[in-house]
Amino acid sequence: MGPGGLGSGWPLAGTLLVAVAASMVAGGEDCLWYVDRNGSWHPGFDCEFFTFCCGTCHQRYCCRDPLRLLTERQQRHCLAF
Repeated sequence: MGPGGLGSGWPLAGTLLVAVAASMVAGGEDCLWYVDRNGSWHPGFDCEFFTFCCGTCHQRYCCRDPLRLLTERQQRHCLAF
């Protein structure tokens, strides 16, 4: 099949499925301590069930948006640099 054929929607559907699965697995994921852009230290905090740590290396908060998910592995990577 050519463009727009039967399989054209699967890459997007697969990406969305992975994002939803990650959000379900990461529910209750904690935000680790971090240092903001001004050099201020912020202690870690827990996110409620069905929410997870979101944001960047320098600003973290709890949310439900899987596209903003910041895994603990990613957070630890932030601490290394």
